[in-house]
Amino acid sequence: MSFDRSIKIAPSILSADFANLGAEIQAVEAQGADWIHVDPMDGHFVPNLTIGPNVVAAIRPHVKTFMDVHLMISPADPYIGDFAKAGSDMITVHAEAGPHLHRSLQSVRAEGKLAGVAVNMTTPLDGLVDILDDIDMILIMTINPGFGGQKFTHSMVDKVARCRAMIGDRPIHIQVDGGIDPTTAPLVARAGADVLVAGSAVFRGGSVATPDVYGDNIRAIREAAEAAL
Repeated sequence: MSFDRSIKIAPSILSADFANLGAEIQAVEAQGADWIHVDPMDGHFVPNLTIGPNVVAAIRPHVKTFMDVHLMISPADPYIGDFAKAGSDMITVHAEAGPHLHRSLQSVRAEGKLAGVAVNMTTPLDGLVDILDDIDMILIMTINPGFGGQKFTHSMVDKVARCRAMIGDRPIHIQVDGGIDPTTAPLVARAGADVLVAGSAVFRGGSVATPDVYGDNIRAIREAAEAAL
């Protein structure tokens, strides 16, 4: 995947119809999604239990864009190989999920995948300074991870700006996850984010039978973000 800082909308399938994931993915991609965001959760690192490698493998044939897999699990290292083999394009591990973040990133890269690091709201960015050259993306959580539909935390806008200053001209994406909609997208885009994860704001009101709603939602988020640049 070539690197660019254009705005990318990454619908989180956590808000999709789980009984119809393949068709949901095809629908949002046809309606303009740039990436597909997948949220494995273990019921331990976060208070929810969702998707494992078997589900990622099952939906892989339906993803024609880019599959971005955000591991909300601890420890993550034992499962990196399984999620890589399932077809992830990028694997993001949490900085808080284990004691050896650099080793985790090495494991992701060894599998031939792009490597991301997620930081929770109270986690400082300082711990990433010495490993910036090993990161393809930094994911800044703008909610507490675990559930969709939460409200955006406005104090994270400054954190996005500090992250953008920290990475300089390195080819590192900045992703934001949590409460992104047409109102909050401009705030994080202006601060430096280029990958916007949106779950309920994309899937709300639509379905596989009425996919145009997904397209309207995606366009509203993209246009609001791009207008802020």
